[in-house]
Amino acid sequence: MHIGSFELPNTLFVAPMAGVTDRPFRRLCKALGAGYAVSEMVTSRKDLWNTLKTSRRANHEGEAGPIAVQIAGTDAPMMAEAAAYNIDRGAQIIDINMGCPAKKVCNKWAGSALMQDEALALQIIEAVVAACAPGNVPVTLKMRTGWCQTEKNALTIARAAESAGVQMVTVHGRTREQGYKGAAEYDTIAAVKAALRIPVVANGDINSPEKALAVLRATGADALMIGRAAQGRPWIFREIGHYLATGEQLAPPLVVEVRRLLLEHLEDHYALYGDYTGVRSARKHIGWYVKTLPGGEAFRARMNTLEDSRAQVQAVADFFDELGLHMDRMPAAAVDAHQDRDEEPMELAA
Repeated sequence: MHIGSFELPNTLFVAPMAGVTDRPFRRLCKALGAGYAVSEMVTSRKDLWNTLKTSRRANHEGEAGPIAVQIAGTDAPMMAEAAAYNIDRGAQIIDINMGCPAKKVCNKWAGSALMQDEALALQIIEAVVAACAPGNVPVTLKMRTGWCQTEKNALTIARAAESAGVQMVTVHGRTREQGYKGAAEYDTIAAVKAALRIPVVANGDINSPEKALAVLRATGADALMIGRAAQGRPWIFREIGHYLATGEQLAPPLVVEVRRLLLEHLEDHYALYGDYTGVRSARKHIGWYVKTLPGGEAFRARMNTLEDSRAQVQAVADFFDELGLHMDRMPAAAVDAHQDRDEEPMELAA
């Protein structure tokens, strides 16, 4: 599969999730079978570009390409300027956010709120494509099925985006009104795929190898984008890849491997965020890893009291050492049909 001139190693993508899909998480998922990852969204507000939070979001040091940066905003010239700014800093693909349902974002008429104003949405798409054209940088679009159940206009916007020069469209199978509640539907994604010549990516509720295959069959999509199901289970990409290639389930990872992966993830995380912020922001990742493990809840409670990276690393190592005394491999994943949770929204201007 290609995005513009970039050939991807496979068709399993990491979704951009605010507060989650930072450089350490993207690198981890790519190492475990993801073929492509998009950064968490970066604001188009120039006054926030030099903040520590935004600079961390846009950090791609040591990350394998192509480097894809998602931008969010409501003003076409500002979005075009944000695209050019990120290209100057290494972005090789620009993704436009029209999918975030967070109230803090939608109240500013950004994210999926843009789907209510098709004219403005198209202005933004055209401006960003024009800004990216001189460097031959592909533009992609991530959106929802529509604003609400009675206003599903993904097909209309997707067709307009393709005509404007967008080179890939990702559709999350929920409306903005749903947020992350209820079940994703795939009929709209199938309709978008049938109507477009460019690649179409299916997103929403893909939480197991069997579900991945079912979504591919239901939509005919060119690729799958996985978000919440990779939290605490980044090896889901290799599990899905193996199943799609062979029809067989891959054995769960060894406890000793997960111990190593998590400890390496933590070190990469501290390197980006520093000790103080790193320890606190790592807690959610650790919690996702241990959530369904024996003693996991008690461990999470104790973990939240630790404020030093060395103590955090030692506690994680000890927990998995103890777990390894009782089992060689991680338990088979228990698929949670309601993994839904709002991601931490970014600060965003009107």
